[in-house]
Amino acid sequence: MLGLRRAFAALLPLPRAGSPPAAAMSTLLISQERYAWLRELGLQEENPGVYNGRWGGRGQVVTTYCPANNEPIASVRQGNLEDYEETVKKAKEAWKVWADIPAPKRGEIVRQIGDALRQKIKVLGSLVSLEMGKIFVEGVGEVQEYVDVCDYAVGLSRMIGGPILPSERPGHALIEQWNPVGLVGIITAFNFPVAVYGWNSAIAMICGNACLWKGAPTTSLVSVAVTKIIAKVLEDNKLPGAICSLVCGGADIGTAMARDERMDLLSFTGSTKVGKQVALMVQERFGECVVTFSCFNFFEVFEDADLNLVIPSALFAAVGTAGQRCTTARRLFLHESIHDEVVAKLAKAYAQVRIGDPWDSDTLYGPLHTKEAVKMFLDAVEQAKQQGGSVVCGGKVINRPGNYVEPTIVTGLPHNAPIVHTETFAPILYVLKFKEEEEVFAWNNEVKQGLSSSIFTKDLGRIFRWLGPKGSDCGIVNVNIPTSGAEIGGAFGGEKHTGGGRESGSDSWKLYMRRST
Repeated sequence: MLGLRRAFAALLPLPRAGSPPAAAMSTLLISQERYAWLRELGLQEENPGVYNGRWGGRGQVVTTYCPANNEPIASVRQGNLEDYEETVKKAKEAWKVWADIPAPKRGEIVRQIGDALRQKIKVLGSLVSLEMGKIFVEGVGEVQEYVDVCDYAVGLSRMIGGPILPSERPGHALIEQWNPVGLVGIITAFNFPVAVYGWNSAIAMICGNACLWKGAPTTSLVSVAVTKIIAKVLEDNKLPGAICSLVCGGADIGTAMARDERMDLLSFTGSTKVGKQVALMVQERFGECVVTFSCFNFFEVFEDADLNLVIPSALFAAVGTAGQRCTTARRLFLHESIHDEVVAKLAKAYAQVRIGDPWDSDTLYGPLHTKEAVKMFLDAVEQAKQQGGSVVCGGKVINRPGNYVEPTIVTGLPHNAPIVHTETFAPILYVLKFKEEEEVFAWNNEVKQGLSSSIFTKDLGRIFRWLGPKGSDCGIVNVNIPTSGAEIGGAFGGEKHTGGGRESGSDSWKLYMRRST
């Protein structure tokens, strides 16, 4: 993979932090020769942000920026409510065609989408890196995740169905029939602008649903590029493009989706604050929703843990994607007997993290997504200090172009400090001490969120207690591995204020269908 990154970096050179500002040569990065590869994705200086079988958009023009240098990449004309209304009508009509196609044949279309993504995996992964800010290998990995979900969905298309049950009436049988819900709305966040849409759309499509996608405005180019790839597959198969519709837009489009009774299922990924509003609007119309909100993930390390596993796992979980994963580790609880040793080793590991441009082959850590995220990072560090925390390493903005901050370790706070219970989408790890198993299990569960948690120990009894009813209350429970790195074959989602929804694998497909007996 490292060789792939180096080869691609040579193929698609991007400016280093010390280079002259791109804006001095051209207003938009896409206009520069070194970014000509963006046109391989069908992108241009101004791009239509609405697709429903044809491209359009009558809303505001939004420019997206590269987080590594804050230079403008290109612009997207968002959709307005008129565009939304037109798109919903076309999507509902397209569903009538799609629902009549046998599930295995729908799976064949999804297989072709996966193959089309494979052909563009390098260039699309580079766009993810350029627009979102994650390192190139993660950008490619995110596209690969969509490809993997397509492969998974192809097999699933031949397996979905319900049982035939015995009836108490002679000569009768009970049949459980599963049918598509209809139109699935998908609202995704900036941090995984490809994968989360893939989890939802691939499964929803093989179930027989049409999809309407609203991505994050700050990653609109990714939304457009992905939709162009899908649209080509649908066109080649003489299918309505509105089966996979797109409406780029802001809160007005999201609100319309939440309130629209024609939206048979709404999948929302984002903050708890916004997600709560979305869920309430959907519930007011007795609609169905799959929601994944904010998270505050937990690492606990016992005295018998293998520190050769703990240090790299904690590092990866805390600083991967610059702390902007929904599964990023925010709290690290260490048994008091190993606290100082682990903190020292972890601080040493932090000092070796290679910070740089996301597309450079040696970079392990890139920028935050926006300037606003940098401000939230600084505010959180200051609050941690005011509440009694000590910054072991990091805590500052890095003096270079872009939205770079130092990966940060904070110690000395109590488990119930307000900042320890406040999620900041940034690379801040709060390291705390514990004495007994019972108390640290309780501290894991005391936060309002419940997505991912990890335990490091060699005690099998403790492991099964951790997995049991009095253990972790999270939707993803890990043993001797990091909080991040969920696999598509399992159901992805969390409990409590994380939302309770499940996406991707296992029996998550049932959420995209309605059941009749």
